[in-house]
Formats: sequence, C-alpha cells, structure tokens
Amino acid sequence: MVKKHIVLTKPGIILGNVITTAAGFALASRGNIDYSLFVMTLIGLSLIIASSCVFNNIIDRHVDAQMARTKNRGLATGEVSCKSAVIMGVVLGLFGAWILFSYTNLLALLIATFGFLIYVFPYSFGKYRTSYGTLIGSIAGAAPPLVGYCAVTNRFDLGALLLFLIVVFWQMPHFYAIAIYRLHDYSRAGVPVLPVKQGIRTTKVHMVLYTIAFIVAALLLPLLNFTGYVYFWTAAILGLIWLWQCLQGFKCKNDAVWARKVFLFSLVVITGLCLSMGLDVV
Repeated sequence: MVKKHIVLTKPGIILGNVITTAAGFALASRGNIDYSLFVMTLIGLSLIIASSCVFNNIIDRHVDAQMARTKNRGLATGEVSCKSAVIMGVVLGLFGAWILFSYTNLLALLIATFGFLIYVFPYSFGKYRTSYGTLIGSIAGAAPPLVGYCAVTNRFDLGALLLFLIVVFWQMPHFYAIAIYRLHDYSRAGVPVLPVKQGIRTTKVHMVLYTIAFIVAALLLPLLNFTGYVYFWTAAILGLIWLWQCLQGFKCKNDAVWARKVFLFSLVVITGLCLSMGLDVV
C-alpha cells in the first residue's frame, strides 16, 4: 500500500524536475554554490511537485483506468482512496511550501506555487478539452528551473526568461513524441492530444518547429555570456541531432518506433544540456 501511495507522487517526474532545478540553480550561482540552500531548494520543490502529481492523479483516476500505461495506479484500481490521497497531497504541498518560504525566498515560492496551480488546474482539467493541454503543461514544467535560478538571485531576469523558454520548447516535441507512440491509449481514453485531433503529420511539423525554437533559445545562453563554449557545443550538437531525428519522421515506416526514439533522445538532450549548463557557467 505504501508503494501505491509513493507511485502517486510520480518519482520519475520529480527526478526530471530535480535535474532542471539543479541546472537553474547552478547557472544562477556562477560557480559559487551555496550547498545548504541548494539542498533545501530541491527538497522543498520536490515536495510541491509530489503534491501536484498526487492531485493530478486524483483528477485523472477515471481516465487512468482506461489506459494500459496507468490502469494499475492506486487511485485507478481503488486501492488508494481519494480521501487519503487528498490528505497526502495537502501535507506534501504545505510542507514543501514551508521549506521554500523558510530557506529560499518569496519569489521562488511564488513561482513554485504558480507551477503547482497551472499543473493541477488548467493542465489537469484542460487536457481533456483541448489539444493545447501539452502547451499548458509545458508552462508548469518550466517552473522548476526558474525556482532553482530565483532561489539564488531573488529576481526574474533575462537568464530566468531564457531558462523558461528552453524548457518550454524542449517539452513540446518531447511530449508530442509520447503522444504519437501512445496514440492508441490517448485515443481510447478520449484525450485530445494533437496527433489525435490533427493527425500525426501535423504533429511532426510542430515537433520540428519547436525543436528549432529550442535550439535557438538554448544557444542564446552562451551568446549572451551566461555560459561558455562547452555548453554551446553540447547544446548545438545535441539539438541538431534531435532536429535530424524529428525530420526523419516524415519518411519513417513505423511512427510509434520513430516517436519512441525521439522521446528517448529528448531525455539525453535535456540531461546533457543541464549538466553542461551547471559545469560551464562564466
């Protein structure tokens, strides 16, 4: 039963956001990292993200029961009650907010709260009504690196804006790839993701355009002297390989296999970008 509750927090999502948060923190620190602040930022934000995932699971429980990927989640099977999930979500969220307020600053807390609200309400409910749910979700997903950045700087500046754009643009082809290789699941559950509503080819065009936007935004960091040459070449090479993969989709024979490859490489892209961003600040 404990495991079923832990799964509701979506540990994989928390881990991914920890990576982008750490990159934002390192970028803002410019090589002078306050490790106690770093640890408390990660703990506080991770608890808030866990809370948002629990509430998202509560909202999704009926649709989750219809999808092969999610049908065994505790709320979908009824093994976890909504009441216990709500209590868990509230406790996690309040504890995380208290940590951010006590150890970082109000701006970091407000950004984390904004991401929480966008994910739980417009995204969780909107994704069943519009194909723009992916874009709404990407806004929430771009909050963690901003929290890391603003925990250090206590201001929203050009560096924070670029971080926001990089993560938003990265998420779009990343999630479109998931939507394509999980197309039958989304179609059966009635979730109007872009490939369901407008077709796979249109989705591939969007993926290419967003990947180009991602490359441009990523390369602005070194061009504006936020990072150095290691990051520049990492972003350029990984971005171009990812773009090439997206373009291959127009002549692939199996869309699901191709989309899964694009999705898996997207994880390499964001991990490589975050690592080089943290190690190559100027």
